Amino acid sequence: MEGLSHETIVVIAKAFAIAAGGMIPALSIGKIVSKAMEAIGRNPESAGKLFVPMLLGAAFAEAIAIYALVVVFTLK
Repeated sequence: MEGLSHETIVVIAKAFAIAAGGMIPALSIGKIVSKAMEAIGRNPESAGKLFVPMLLGAAFAEAIAIYALVVVFTLK
């Protein structure tokens, strides 16, 4: 890539890292909550059993977004 400075390449890498690191967990959290709501809609008595695993799954997916944010801040 002739003509691109080191700073430009770093900014582009940061942009891709935060874009992928934000988009993929967001889609995952949406899928987790969607499936949990679908299951509760089919069987309302299961709400108590599904709530904690749904929150844990969403928290683990969100942790990936936080890791991506940390990577962006550590790129120099």
